[in-house]
Amino acid sequence: MSFWTLLLIAVGVSADAFAVALGKGLHMRRFSARNAVVIALTFGAFQALMPLIGWLLGSAFASYIADIDHWIAFGLLALIGGKMLHEAFSTKDDVDEDTDRLPLRELLVLALATSIDALAVGVTLAFLPVSIGGAIAVIGVTTTVLAFVGVVVGRRVGSRFGKPAEIAGGVILILIGLNILLDHLGVFG
Repeated sequence: MSFWTLLLIAVGVSADAFAVALGKGLHMRRFSARNAVVIALTFGAFQALMPLIGWLLGSAFASYIADIDHWIAFGLLALIGGKMLHEAFSTKDDVDEDTDRLPLRELLVLALATSIDALAVGVTLAFLPVSIGGAIAVIGVTTTVLAFVGVVVGRRVGSRFGKPAEIAGGVILILIGLNILLDHLGVFG
């Protein structure tokens, strides 16, 4: 497998991590380089770890993963997106809420939700002539860079558009989850 093919795969599995990072950037009151790096590294680590796990599992579990990965990803992304929409439409004043906090549990759930498809990619890599070390490095680095860019872009958009940008972030997460679900159910193919 060529480097360019692997890079395209990495960009593909990183797309939802980018969108989620964009949403996290939307919620920042002020830009925090530390939080942006933590988000990017967490997403990158999960996106690198999941293909490795998938590769280790191999084809024996491929049918189980393929049958449920889209439901897990959809459920988690819809839950987080719905939470974002609820907060955006809530009449409760957000003045007391510290939106610059980076809750570890939420970050880990988001990283897991955006990396479920990477698990299936890892199973596929087990049947291809590819160095798994090189593959997970490319996927991890690509995701880290795209997630960092997502936070930065999200913060800039969020500072100008506020609540509508938060709504867009929630809708994006739900649509990504729905796209994953419909794609795996064969609606688009």
